[in-house]
Amino acid sequence: MDAKQKKWVVIGVVVVGILGLAFILYLNVRPEPPIPGVVQFPRPSRGHDNNTQFPLAQFPVPPAGGVHWDSWQNCGVYEEPVQTGHAVHSLEHGAVWITYNPDLSASDVAKLRTYVEGDSYMLLSPYPDQPSPVVLTAWGVQMQLDNANDGRIARFIARYRQGPFTPEPGAACSQGVGNPVDRSTQSAGQTMP
Repeated sequence: MDAKQKKWVVIGVVVVGILGLAFILYLNVRPEPPIPGVVQFPRPSRGHDNNTQFPLAQFPVPPAGGVHWDSWQNCGVYEEPVQTGHAVHSLEHGAVWITYNPDLSASDVAKLRTYVEGDSYMLLSPYPDQPSPVVLTAWGVQMQLDNANDGRIARFIARYRQGPFTPEPGAACSQGVGNPVDRSTQSAGQTMP
């Protein structure tokens, strides 16, 4: 191979390398595809007011943000409804709140528990009179589901727990109010009183 051919081989290898690197960068920076059914509520208001009454006019039930109470709900599994004002404060800290109609089947509730037990920044509780059997809510986003076997649940949690819209990522999800039946779901480095 003469010098001219070697030059073109080197140029070809460099061009292929640059194109390969560009493709890899594209794969890593392209936006994730949307999760079908997720509704976004742009820039929910924030603030603490223990006199706030729920439901809030700008949100469906349960709310996906807004003015809320000054104490947050301890993350974990609850078998009774929790106070909305406390749960919304946990959303502000990065929690995902999974709610279900109280008449949801025991097998569906057990399935939902598997998403919450042993994990941090997760809440599970019944929520009477919500619009669908299962609702996943994080700060500024919500998804309504017909049952607990929907494959989008794990995607929602992965994307929105401590997600891009979280106003106070890493803030406590323990040492607030409430006694979850599963105390292993507290945020890292924090313990229950």
